This record gives sequence, structure tokens and C-alpha cells, in this order.
Amino acid sequence: MASEGLIPPHGGALINRINENGRLGPYRGDDPALVLTERQQCDLEMIAVGAMSPLTGFVNQADYDSICEKMTLADGTAWPIPITCAVDAITADGIRVGVKVALLDDDRRLLGMLTVEEKYPHDKTKQAELAFGTTETEHPGVGVLMSEGDVCLAGPIEVVCPKYDPDFAKYRLTPERTRARFTELGWKTAVGFQTRNPIHRAHEYLTKCALEICDGLLIHPLIGQTQAGDISADVRMTCYTTLIEKYYVPDRTELSVLPAAMRYAGPREAILHAILRQNYGCSHFIVGRDHAGVGTYYGTYDAQKIFEQLPAGNLKITTLNFEHSSWCKSCESMVSAKTCPHPGEDKIFLSGTKVRDMLSKGERPPIEFSRPEVADILIASMKS
Repeated sequence: MASEGLIPPHGGALINRINENGRLGPYRGDDPALVLTERQQCDLEMIAVGAMSPLTGFVNQADYDSICEKMTLADGTAWPIPITCAVDAITADGIRVGVKVALLDDDRRLLGMLTVEEKYPHDKTKQAELAFGTTETEHPGVGVLMSEGDVCLAGPIEVVCPKYDPDFAKYRLTPERTRARFTELGWKTAVGFQTRNPIHRAHEYLTKCALEICDGLLIHPLIGQTQAGDISADVRMTCYTTLIEKYYVPDRTELSVLPAAMRYAGPREAILHAILRQNYGCSHFIVGRDHAGVGTYYGTYDAQKIFEQLPAGNLKITTLNFEHSSWCKSCESMVSAKTCPHPGEDKIFLSGTKVRDMLSKGERPPIEFSRPEVADILIASMKS
């Protein structure tokens, strides 16, 4: 149920698949059991707490095909990426339709149960081509997809524990809790900011521009499955809390982690990220340059354009599209191509490679690029 005055959840109702009376700990039951992959564990938690509303479990074949081909569920509700429980063929042969399957974490602790309503072939090539735009396994999302099983198990889930010993428990707010928090703060509108990196001056500029039109800001870093080379979540969280404490208005800013898997699916993942934030109660969502992209697989602003392909009115959240921002020496402020007439040589822009090189040497990037407090945290983490 939506909090009073806030945007409704995607599909109209906030799903809750958690059984608070279920037995926790090591699994000792008689039902078939699966140890879920890291991505599947992330997806299970996101479905269970309602972040992936209206999904109640792993998608069936009709939904799978419709998602790949049309970016909607079979009933026409917008959904860009299949959420599946894929297993190998031998495991699938041992599971009958109609049975319950225990879903376990890496330590074989019970996370929940899946009622198997359907088994169908996992068309990984089709999914890669349509959802990722490539079948190259060098793409990190495609690489994970291709390593998954060849049969998908579909059906509703019932979860007893979304995550044992969760990281950042204080900040691991469910959609129900973020919605309650927004209401408590008196926000009618909130803008969500997706990130898997530290917040630098350009990101700060985008979030504060968005705050001028919304009541509050949800800084919502993704801490689930990422790729090697991404800055660790604990270092990033230290950066976020330090920055918020010094440079953001407390009753206009909320920090909560998003325990989702990163798929690096560019435009389609931008839609998924927007849906998730709508479920968390955000009325607006920032989409910047190459949102959720990796390498050169997607165009600079493809993630902004793709929302035009969704059925009209299907997604209630409003996207705020921002161009690439940088510091202009002539303007003496943060700018974009929309606001600044000066040539590129007036801009301070550093590549990720250049920044990492400076930090590894203990050198702070220019203050126009990064707040010194953030740079110091990153330098210390690299030294350690």
C-alpha cells in the first residue's frame, strides 16, 4: 500500500513476500534445495521486500519472452530485464512442476521457498541480444548471463530471510521503510540518485539541481553484485556519509543502500533502476550520461531516450535527464553544454583512469572535480 501522498508503487501495490514466522538457519528439510548464485540472491531479496513490485517471484516463459521482445510483462506492465532462477539441466530434471524448492545462500542457510509453476528453456542468446544489445561475454552482464543454467524455474517465492548478516543494516531500508521515512519528513516528492561510484562534484551538482524541484533526495547506492574494479561498497559508503554530513541539508537528504545486482545493461537497466526507485517512493529519478553502461556498448544518452519506447503512462516516475557536467574556469561554476558557451579547454574534466592514477600516487584531484574529504578517503583506501 502506498504511503499517503506519495507516488504509487509500480503496478499499483507494494509486494511483500516475507514470512516473518519462517524457520531460520541451516536447511534440514526434505524438499529439493538450490544454492542460489550471487545475482539470484540479490534478486530474491529485491522481490521479497517489494523493490521489484509487481513481481511475486521468478518470471514465467510468457513474461520472459515479452520482456525480451517488448520490455513489458505479458500483461503489458513495463519491465525491461528478465528476473530468472536458472539452473543446469540435470538439476532441472530432478525438480517437478508443482513442488516447493528450498532456496539457500552460500552457507546453505534457508532464504525461502520457490513454488515451481513452470520450467522452460533459458534462451540466453536471445536475452543477451535484446536486453544487453550484445552477445559478447566481455560485457560483464552478458558474461554472468552466459554462465547461468539452461533451464529457468518460474513461480512465486516465500522468503524467511532476505539476507543473513546483511551489510549496512542501518541503511538497508526496504521500500516500505523509505516511504514511511519520506512521509515522516513531510516529502511529497523525492528524487532518486543511482550510483555505484563515489559522488564527485558533477554528481553533487546533478543531485542539488534536482533538489531545487523536489522536496527531498534519496542517495541510493547499489551495493549488490558488481564487477571487479568497482570501488568497494564500504569505501563508497564512507564517502557518502562524509559528503552528506558536510554538504547536504539533513532533512532534505536520505541515504539508503540498494542491494541489487548490477547488470551493466545500459538503457534497459535505466528503466529497471527507475522502476525500483518508484517502488521505494521516489517521484523523480536522475538519468545522466551513459547510465548503467559499460565500455562502449551504449550511446551516451541512449538510457534517456529509451523511456520514450515505453507504453504511455505505464511508468509513473518522472525521469530528470542531465547532460555531462564539469567545472568551467570561465563560468567559475559547474556547467553542462546547455548552460555554458565556453570551449572544452576551459573545462576541468578527468577520466576515471587519470583519477585512479592520481589517487594511487596520493595526489588529490582538483577541488573542482572532487571534494577533498572524498579524495582523502579514496587515497587512504588505495594505500591500504
